[in-house]
Amino acid sequence: MRPSLFRPSSRLSAIGISEILKITGLAAELKRQGRNVIVLGAGEPDFDTPDHVKEAASRATQAGATKYTALDGTPELKAAIRAKFERDNGIAFAQEEITVTAGAKQVLFNAMMATLEPGDEVIIPTPYWVSYADIALIAGGKPILVPCQEANGFRLVADDLARAITSRTRWVMLNSPSNPSGTAYSQADYRPILDVVVDHPHVWLMVDDIYEHIVYDNFRFVTPVEIEPALRDRTLTVNGVSKSYAMTGWRIGYGAGPSALIRAMAVVQSQSTSCPSSVSQAAAVAALNGPQDVVQERCRSFQARRDFVVAALNRIEGISCRVPEGAFYTFAGCAGLIGRTTPGGQRIESDTDFAEYLLRSVGVAVVPGSAFGQGPFFRISYATSDSELKEACARIAYATSRLS
Repeated sequence: MRPSLFRPSSRLSAIGISEILKITGLAAELKRQGRNVIVLGAGEPDFDTPDHVKEAASRATQAGATKYTALDGTPELKAAIRAKFERDNGIAFAQEEITVTAGAKQVLFNAMMATLEPGDEVIIPTPYWVSYADIALIAGGKPILVPCQEANGFRLVADDLARAITSRTRWVMLNSPSNPSGTAYSQADYRPILDVVVDHPHVWLMVDDIYEHIVYDNFRFVTPVEIEPALRDRTLTVNGVSKSYAMTGWRIGYGAGPSALIRAMAVVQSQSTSCPSSVSQAAAVAALNGPQDVVQERCRSFQARRDFVVAALNRIEGISCRVPEGAFYTFAGCAGLIGRTTPGGQRIESDTDFAEYLLRSVGVAVVPGSAFGQGPFFRISYATSDSELKEACARIAYATSRLS
């Protein structure tokens, strides 16, 4: 057999396959074998896209809106995004300060490709969504991971941020509510962090607000530019329609920031995807401008699921779970199970071992916290049906009871 002539680029050497994809792949294989597997790893709502949004997409298609659009968003969608920021956050952005992309991840990618020089540092609080670090690496940057302790609600501590900043720091990543922890930052939580950034004029903020509308217990969402206008000229605020409006497959994200940054990001986009889908952009206009009651209704459903899962996990000996303020994830600790032995004689040495044990023994797929930079924890997405959540929690309790 001839040896493969393929040679991957060196930039991929530090990037592996996502642990989430590994777990999902193993779960799919078990399903093919006929196993009943409940997958609690999906980062997308189980609800359907609202009808008025789908109807707007259909009208756009029938009207012939199936051609290329402006590179980084139609004027109509940029106007809807500007109106959203004024309505929800009290921030006025100009049209040239808005960019639209094929999903919020592309906003992050465009920004890092447009700004990072080799070795530039990106500070990322952990636990964190793994794409933050991998995108920084692809763009030639250096992720600087700053652990956030459960005792502080997995929130970044200002002193830890100050110690992490160097002359090479380019970006600080903030995500509220957070994937994977569900942690959200109040104005009081943000204030000392923003003070640190204000004191370091070379540092920029990249703020991921994608779960903005999925918050609970009357928590008031705030975004950093709303709190500290002095940071407006060095903050990129990232958002999208995927989570709030159950539009993950439509692939529309957006960002707001200084016009010079937005122009540089457009250059990157011009040589990658070009414009986002024309039909998806029309749908996003309807989502942002249309009735918002469906978002609140679904948020109430998520809160009920959160309450059930948190209570069920906390009843299991060896597992502890804080109450998340938002998103649709729990990030439960399993330190009390490390060192125990499965019925088959395998010792649980890590959260990865525990996640694999759950999948193989009772057919429940969760994601180990180490995949997000912090163990021993595991993430459950409760964006699935009540019946599946009840069955999954019962299976987890049973599997845990069998550890010795």
